[in-house]
Amino acid sequence: MQDEIETSAEAAEAAALPRCYEVHANSDAKSGAKDLPKPLQKPVEAKSPAQWAYERLIMYIQNFEKALDADHEVAMGFTGGEAGVMRIEGMGFFEPDIVTFYGSDGGGAKTQLVQHVTQLNVMLRALPKSVEDKPANRIGFRLAADLGES
Repeated sequence: MQDEIETSAEAAEAAALPRCYEVHANSDAKSGAKDLPKPLQKPVEAKSPAQWAYERLIMYIQNFEKALDADHEVAMGFTGGEAGVMRIEGMGFFEPDIVTFYGSDGGGAKTQLVQHVTQLNVMLRALPKSVEDKPANRIGFRLAADLGES
């Protein structure tokens, strides 16, 4: 039941705006609709598939990092073959439909993944931080700052 009356234009716009909804088995985790950062509140039609995927991935990475302790950093796991895991050190997109990830593999080798948005399948993983005497790298906050969010 709604508290406010909407015009048909307002209802159509609200239906086209992005929403995020989650439910977690852990009772400590907040379930339900999530408030989106300002850059993600733009209508989906105003963005390329690459930009839209990039911005949502930033949100997921940032939320994932919030749950990590000081000894772990975010990484991506790959399915199929023996590609393994990549520590995420950067991310970008090439409109209209390519998303890129930059980082290093478990052995420290420089790694880049270039992926079409229709093939996007990312598993976020926690890895022990790479250097013991440095704070854990938090790429999600730097990516969000690039969007104008903190």
